[in-house]
Amino acid sequence: MLPEFTINDENLDKQKELVLNQIEENKKKIEELLKIEPKTYENFVRPFELMNEKLGELFTPVAHLNSVMNSKKTQEVYQSLIPRITEYYTNIFQNAELYKAFKEIYEKEKGRLNQEQKRVLENLLRDFKLEGVALPEEKRAKVKEININLSKLQNNYAQNVLNAIDKYELIIENPEDVKELPEVDKKAAEIERDGKTVWRFTLQQPSYLAYMTYGSNREKREELFRAYVTKAPENDELITQILGLRYEKARLIGFKNFAELSLQAKMADSPDEVLSFLRKLAKESKPQGEREYEELNEFAHRQGLNDDVQSYDFFYYAEKLKKEKFNVDDEMYKPYFELNNVLNGLFTFLNKLFGLEFEKVDVPVWHPAVRTYHIYRNEEFIGRIYYDLEARKGKRSGAWMNEWVTHHANEKGEIVPPVAFIVANFPPETKDSPSLLRPMNVKTLFHEMGHALYHLLSKVKEPFVSGNSGVEWDAVEFPSQFLENFMYEKKVLELFARHYKTGEVMPDEMMEKLKEVRNFLAGLMMLRQLEFGLFDMRIHLDKYTSKDVHRIIWEVRDEVAVIKPPEYDRFYWSFNHIFAGGYAAGYYSYKWAEVLSADAFLYFVENGIFNREIADRFYEEVLTKGGSKPAREIFRDFMGRDPDPEALLRLSGIKK
Repeated sequence: MLPEFTINDENLDKQKELVLNQIEENKKKIEELLKIEPKTYENFVRPFELMNEKLGELFTPVAHLNSVMNSKKTQEVYQSLIPRITEYYTNIFQNAELYKAFKEIYEKEKGRLNQEQKRVLENLLRDFKLEGVALPEEKRAKVKEININLSKLQNNYAQNVLNAIDKYELIIENPEDVKELPEVDKKAAEIERDGKTVWRFTLQQPSYLAYMTYGSNREKREELFRAYVTKAPENDELITQILGLRYEKARLIGFKNFAELSLQAKMADSPDEVLSFLRKLAKESKPQGEREYEELNEFAHRQGLNDDVQSYDFFYYAEKLKKEKFNVDDEMYKPYFELNNVLNGLFTFLNKLFGLEFEKVDVPVWHPAVRTYHIYRNEEFIGRIYYDLEARKGKRSGAWMNEWVTHHANEKGEIVPPVAFIVANFPPETKDSPSLLRPMNVKTLFHEMGHALYHLLSKVKEPFVSGNSGVEWDAVEFPSQFLENFMYEKKVLELFARHYKTGEVMPDEMMEKLKEVRNFLAGLMMLRQLEFGLFDMRIHLDKYTSKDVHRIIWEVRDEVAVIKPPEYDRFYWSFNHIFAGGYAAGYYSYKWAEVLSADAFLYFVENGIFNREIADRFYEEVLTKGGSKPAREIFRDFMGRDPDPEALLRLSGIKK
C-alpha cells in the first residue's frame, strides 16, 4: 500500500509523464464532478481531495530528489513541472463553478458535517477567495500569470543558493590557521592539492561552522563569513521581482499588501499585531543582549582582540567564553552524540513518551546513507519515515521535514498510512570517524522529528486537514519546538548520550552543564531571530525593491540588533525561508509558535517528563488532530486555557 522511492535521474522523465498525466486526469475529473447533481460532500468534495492527494504523491519525489540529489536532470524536470503544477492549482482556485459548488455544499450540509469536513470546506472557501475567484476575468488571468512567474523565480532563487554553496571553497595552507580545530573537523577538511596537504572549507553547514567556531585566523574567518553572507548575488534582482509580484497579487485580490494576504491563513490577525508581538519580545530581550555582548567583548579583549567582537568573531569567542564560564564546549559533547546512538535514543525516548516503536526496513532509497523505519503503536502500523541526515554535495542546506503521503481514508474508506522524509546536513561519516553531532545538531533532529510526528500520527481521515495540512502556518512549529526541548533533560539524555568508543553514559555533570548552557547568550540569540521576523514582515508591507530591502534590514538592526554585521552583509540573497520557501511574511511564526511550545513543555516539566496521562493527552489532543481544528482550540483542548506568553521568556532564560 505504501509507495516505493525508485525515482532517479534515469527514470525522472517517466515520473514527469505520470505527473502530467495525473494533471490531465484531474482536469477531466473536475468536469465530471461539476455535472453531478445533487452535489454532496461524499460525491464531490472527497473525490476532489483524493485526486489532488494523488497528484501530490506523484510530484513530491521529483521535488524531493531535486533538493537532496540535485543534478542537471533534476533541475530540468523540476523546473519544467513547477509552472504546470502552479497553473493547475491556480486554475482550480479561480474556477467560479467549483467555488459555487463548495459553497453550496457547505451551506446545505453544515449542520451534519463532522469537524474535519467543515474545516476542509472552510479552508477551501478561504483559499478560493485568496486566489481571486471573485475577480473579473482579466484580473484573474493576471493573478494566474503572477503565480506562475513567482513559482519560477522562487525556484531560480533556491537553485542559485545551492549552486553558490556547491562551487565555493576556501583553501588554507598554513597549519597555524587550523591549529585550534578539533582533530575530527581538521581531518574532514584535509585534502591533497599540488602534492601538499591543505585544508578545504566550504559553505556547507558542518564545514562552515567548524572554521567559524575554531578557526584561529581572523582574516580567514572573515573571508569565509563574507562568502557566506554574499552568496548568490544574482538573487538581488530576483528579490525585487519576487517582492513586486507578491505585492501586485495582494493588491489585485483586495489587500493593502502581501503581509495582509499572508496572514489570512495564520493565527495572527494583522501585521500590526505581529510587529507589536516581535517588538515587545525585543524590548524585553535587548537589555540582556547588551549585557551579554559587553561580557563577550570583555572576554575577547582579555584574549587579545583589539576591537569589538564582529559577526565573524561571534562563534569563535562565544565558544571560548562558554568553555571558560562553564568548562564545556561542543567538542566535549560530540563523542557522546554519535549519529546512530542519537537516532536510536530518539526512538527509545519516543517509545517511553508516546509508546511508539521503530522497526528498520530495507526499501529502495535515493542514497546509500538514507535509512528507513516503520512506526508502530500498540502493535498497530502507523507509517514510514526516511532519514537522510549527512551533508553532501548537491543537497540543499539546512534541515527539514517533507511529507510524501498524508494519513487519510481512500475511496473505499480504507486508511492510507502516511510517509515522511527528514533531511539534515550533519557532519558526514569519514574513514577516520563516525558522524559526531554537536548539541545543536541533536536539537535539530528532535525538532524535525516533531514536525514528522505531527504528520505521521494524524488520525484525521480528510487529507486536506490531516497532519500539517490545513494547520495555520504560525502554529505549525508548535510540535517541533515542543519536542526539541526534551533533548536537554537528564532523563532523556541518559537514553542516548553514550561515548561512541567506550559506551559510557555522559557524566551527570556534563548533562547538567548542557542544560545550564542551553540559554548561553540567550538574549543575543533571541534578538537575532526577532531581527529576521521584523525584517520579513516589514519588507512585505509595500512594494519594495532589493535596494529598499537593504535599507529596511539596517533600520531593523538599528532597532533591535546588538551585534551589527559588516555593511557588505547581504544575507537576504540566500534567505530561502522567505524568498523560496513558505515563510514569506511568516518568519515570525517561529517565535509565535514557541509561545505554545514553551508553555506546553513547561507543563510536562512541572508534572514529570514521562507522565503517561499527560503524554497520552498531548498525543490525542494535539498530535492526532492535524489541521482539523484551529490551533488555538487544539491548544485549549490540551491545556484547558490560552497560551501564556511569559512561558517563552522563562524557557529562553530572558530575565527582565
